Amino acid sequence: MKPIILDLCGGTGAWSRPWAESGGYDVRVITLPDYDVRTYQPPKNVYGILAAPPCTMFAVSGNRWKRTKEQMYEAYAVLGACIQIIKDCQWHFWALENPIGKLNDILGKPVMYFNPCDFGDPWTKKTCLWGVFNKPDTNPVEPTEGSKMWLLGPTKDRAGKRSITPPGFARAFFEANRIRETPKR
Repeated sequence: MKPIILDLCGGTGAWSRPWAESGGYDVRVITLPDYDVRTYQPPKNVYGILAAPPCTMFAVSGNRWKRTKEQMYEAYAVLGACIQIIKDCQWHFWALENPIGKLNDILGKPVMYFNPCDFGDPWTKKTCLWGVFNKPDTNPVEPTEGSKMWLLGPTKDRAGKRSITPPGFARAFFEANRIRETPKR
């Protein structure tokens, strides 16, 4: 049986893609519309948990939009469900990501901060990581594409596109946290 990776609020599955592509893991992307983290019952044998609750309600950049009580309630319910799943599982690692914002007040100081350019993708988007995990090795490049917001153009799903995990970071995080074979003596 393959070790299970849960990708909570995983959207496109970009963060868990290296695990899926390796062929050695059972990757489960728990995201709407197929799965709702608020009702998901995790299996017992989870190796790792990647959680990316929607950032629109928590990010500093979202402060320019009015948030209703209902929107905030739903955002906190999703965050709470991610945390409950983490508590319910016997994991080897877990990580929760979100941009700079309100989660710093809720979860405390992040374990680490990163920009995509720290891991080979030439743009910036400062992101926080909380959890228990091995920190990935960096591969810094010049952020020649800036914040990349201008590349998205006018789009209804700007937040969705901007929230996709950078491939360089996803690969580095996988390399730092994947199962390693025990060396033979």
